[in-house]
Amino acid sequence: MEVKLHDIGEGMTEAEITCFLVKPGDFVQADDPLLEVQTDKMTAEIPSPMAGIIQEFKVKPGQTVPVGTTLVLLNNIDGAVDRISQKKSSKTAIIEKVPHDINDKNTPSKRILASPYTRKIAREKGINIEEVEGTGPSGRITDEDIFKLISVLQDTAIAPEINSAVTPTKTSYEKNTIPFRGRRKQIAKKMVRSMYTIPHCTHFEEVDVTSILQFCSELKKHNQNISMTAFFLKALSICLKEYPIFNAVLDEENEEIQLLDEHHIGIAVDMEEGLMVPVVKNVEKKSIRAIHSEMKQLTEKTLENKLALKDISDGTFTISNVGPLGGSFGATPIIQHPEVALVSFHKTKKMPVVTEDDQIIIRSIMNLSMSFDHRVADGATAVRFTNRFAALIQDPKMLLLEMV
Repeated sequence: MEVKLHDIGEGMTEAEITCFLVKPGDFVQADDPLLEVQTDKMTAEIPSPMAGIIQEFKVKPGQTVPVGTTLVLLNNIDGAVDRISQKKSSKTAIIEKVPHDINDKNTPSKRILASPYTRKIAREKGINIEEVEGTGPSGRITDEDIFKLISVLQDTAIAPEINSAVTPTKTSYEKNTIPFRGRRKQIAKKMVRSMYTIPHCTHFEEVDVTSILQFCSELKKHNQNISMTAFFLKALSICLKEYPIFNAVLDEENEEIQLLDEHHIGIAVDMEEGLMVPVVKNVEKKSIRAIHSEMKQLTEKTLENKLALKDISDGTFTISNVGPLGGSFGATPIIQHPEVALVSFHKTKKMPVVTEDDQIIIRSIMNLSMSFDHRVADGATAVRFTNRFAALIQDPKMLLLEMV
């Protein structure tokens, strides 16, 4: 049987082969992972559609292949047993190939339970994951199990062998080049498509965040550690309700703009391989505390490469919070097609501000940039949108009045 690369979701067209999780000759059960692939949005395992024996891999790690490509040749149980019987006349020979009764429900599975991120750690550290004893549920191998084994090997002076095993051979990297594939390549394709399709226009604004910073500090005194970004998301949701044109999709074929009622806000997370955008669903229905909790969970899953397809799908609006990294004067963020707008929050600085009675006071000022699709909305609407957002953030009491 040919196991092919199928569309994991969201209309993917290709994926990069990351690694093999089994080898030719291995017996696998239905749904056991065969290999790991990297799409533009996530790392995923390709499972076996049935029980059988691995005959051959038709692809190589590092190769990028389109949907529909044959990945693995898999012998079903009956065919595999027949071929073994032909080569070895005795029933014992069959047992040597398949050491347990394949119909016995008590037969131990050869599947290694470990997340793609855990497998990646093992590969990078030169650890054979099959030799690791899992301490997680059902024997699942955890990140801690890998690091514990490394510590043991280091204590027994075996670590130098591991380090030498993973020493990279001479490759094109020594020529000051890096591979342009996988997630970075897919991000490039999406950015080009977005810039080619959407006429971007960017509006810049300054927002006084002094009061919201003080409010967050007061909450900490009551053991309520709520990030300022959670308040930003709730304020944006209120603004999107008042200006739904920025929570929309342009359907050029049917010549209509679809206004969306649900606010699924994506949060760009910086990763070494490129940005990932997990999505907080239905922000309009959630409390600020619930938004903060979901943001924290999604960020942790992102950093561990454990995002599922549902975590990155159906976004209607996106934010990018680059303030902690710097960026004082803003940028022109690229919109996530087919969304209509994206807001980027930049560095907050203390600055002198002149009040209405000509007094000079020190306030915390954050720069904000908002890119929007100029086919769908105009600059004046964007200014009203950011003014409304600034008013809600500058006075948290106004934000609380809008809560339902």
